[in-house]
Amino acid sequence: MNQKQLEQMKSKKGFIAALDQSGGSSPKALKAYGIDQDQYNNDEEMFDLMHQMRTRMIKSPSFSGDKILGAILFQNTMDRKIDGKYTPDFLWEEKGIIPFLKVDKGLEPEKEGIQLMKPITDLTQTLEQAQKRNIFGTKMRSVIHAANPEGIKKIVDQQFEYGRQIADAGFAPILEPEVDITIPDKKEAEAILKDEIEKHLKDLPENELIMLKLSIPTVPGLYSEIMKDPHVVRVVALSGGYTREEANKKLAENPGLIASFSRALAEGLNANQTEEEFNKTMKHSVDAIFEASIK
Repeated sequence: MNQKQLEQMKSKKGFIAALDQSGGSSPKALKAYGIDQDQYNNDEEMFDLMHQMRTRMIKSPSFSGDKILGAILFQNTMDRKIDGKYTPDFLWEEKGIIPFLKVDKGLEPEKEGIQLMKPITDLTQTLEQAQKRNIFGTKMRSVIHAANPEGIKKIVDQQFEYGRQIADAGFAPILEPEVDITIPDKKEAEAILKDEIEKHLKDLPENELIMLKLSIPTVPGLYSEIMKDPHVVRVVALSGGYTREEANKKLAENPGLIASFSRALAEGLNANQTEEEFNKTMKHSVDAIFEASIK
């Protein structure tokens, strides 16, 4: 693990940009960016357009290590280049931004009020490739749809099981057991989730490090104690469907919690904008999310 990157992630002010839209979420991301599905014919063309969008975001002047600590990438992006450098190397060497990699393969159908991750059958090979690409950490997402103690326990068990494998391989895993922000028992689900996370943290080996990516809690400060745990490098928040303004407002109510936004970060960006318009929109987004992350 790169110790300079670890210290930056532990202590520097800023947030994480989530640029990890996969095959399933890319059409929606492109549509929001002003590119409809009739403008590409297959996955290859779709991923080319996604890389163009991500490259434009990354090369924008405000997308820099001054306010952005890290960026989460899709594997397709990790193996592509920006200005002759692999994307992770461009992020770190040119922008001072720590590269992370999304490693999950999507979600299982809902059962017991949760969606577990599909088995990550190629994790060893993925981590070997990530090591070649100088990736610092990984991210994997599952979803909680109800305050079901048995289901939430299974979610957390699975997250930590894969997290241990990833940490043993020398990476900092971001565990993302997302709580759906629309469910009526979100507060109760988050209380159960917090208890399950704390149980697992107590069982981790002394030097094992993880990160957590969680929905912004209904009760402000809910995860404050977890942030103090020596195993936890950082706790970050997903926007989860909130607008950027809503997400920033809720985030600011949780000292120590920093953003890891995807859709909220790209809000307002459009393929047809001039470079000046695009960069102005990007700067407004980065500045607003940064301010909410350092409250």
